[in-house]
Amino acid sequence: MSYNHLFTKIAIFSFLFSCFSCTFCFSQNILIGTYTNTGKSEGIYYYGFDATKGKANYISKIVIEDPSFLTTGLNNQLIYSVDELANKLGGVTAIRFNKATGSMEKLNSVLSQGDHPCHVTIDSKNRFVFVANYTSGSLKAIKINKDGGLDSTAQTIQHIGKSINASRQEKPHVHSSILSPDEKYLLVQDLGTDQITVHSIDFLNAASPLSPQPVSVFNTTPGSGPRHLTFHPKKSIAYSVQELDGTVNVMKFKKGKLTLLQTITMVQKNETRKNGAADIHISPDGKFLYASNRGEFNELVIYSIESNGTLNYVSTQSTMGKGPRNFGIDPSGNYLLVANQLSDEIVIFKRDKSTGLLTDTNNRIKIGAPVCIKFIAN
Repeated sequence: MSYNHLFTKIAIFSFLFSCFSCTFCFSQNILIGTYTNTGKSEGIYYYGFDATKGKANYISKIVIEDPSFLTTGLNNQLIYSVDELANKLGGVTAIRFNKATGSMEKLNSVLSQGDHPCHVTIDSKNRFVFVANYTSGSLKAIKINKDGGLDSTAQTIQHIGKSINASRQEKPHVHSSILSPDEKYLLVQDLGTDQITVHSIDFLNAASPLSPQPVSVFNTTPGSGPRHLTFHPKKSIAYSVQELDGTVNVMKFKKGKLTLLQTITMVQKNETRKNGAADIHISPDGKFLYASNRGEFNELVIYSIESNGTLNYVSTQSTMGKGPRNFGIDPSGNYLLVANQLSDEIVIFKRDKSTGLLTDTNNRIKIGAPVCIKFIAN
């Protein structure tokens, strides 16, 4: 064998090894859901994220129509994505996922039996996915098969009612459903009725895991429009963000019942700009809460969390783009990434863990209509 031939083989081997092992170079990786109806993206994207430098590199993608919200199951070996479509074509897709190589293989899809499913969540033992149908105002519980695919067995709970905003609350609009930390309850946010309903869960009942009637109902301020909810990592307290009036509710959660502790605004007095509050997350250490506001604001509002769980305003940060529908905090707590849907990029901010404040790193992920960010630990 010639020297040149041997050198070429070594070079090829080194290149292939570096390509295969590239995903291990990152402490965290990211799954990104998009709207494909703009023609600027094709589905779900997978990026490596360096939590020491705040930089991301593309790894792979899978073509899925309008995967606007994602969740993962079975130790990140599975992805479940909504297919946010209308005309009874909305559904959920199950995907087999290899986080090491980035390969994504579609298992199957089932209809959500509603229009515009916009949120999906899963229990820790991979038994059910729970799907929010926004336009149809319904909630769906779908059984998961042993192979990770979705079963035809499903339960539908149809909401009824409306609220005072004639253009946005003319009927129910279920926007999200969140499991309580002990997974005994599912909390369902309905933007159209201004209600957060709480259902008990029986995971042994394959056909109807959710109590047909809620065990409790929390009424938000009329016209507020509850959208998303998160739990404090160390306290029995839930925080909901209201899209229409730009507020955050702080609520004690005990035995399936929410009790209001505080309502705090995301906007200043006499503000005339249009709200579009969207997402809400708490830093891993439980010290700061962040909420995004779209509309005419395009900003994040930062709050410190007191020992009793209530919030104090800290600051407001521009998202450096338009339409911050969703954002995520990396598990190390060092970075916050904002998906600016309307400006086609994800902005990477550095977090100050002591103050909660954000600094633009000037690092970007250029991607069409990003609307969901999920961190995957290596």
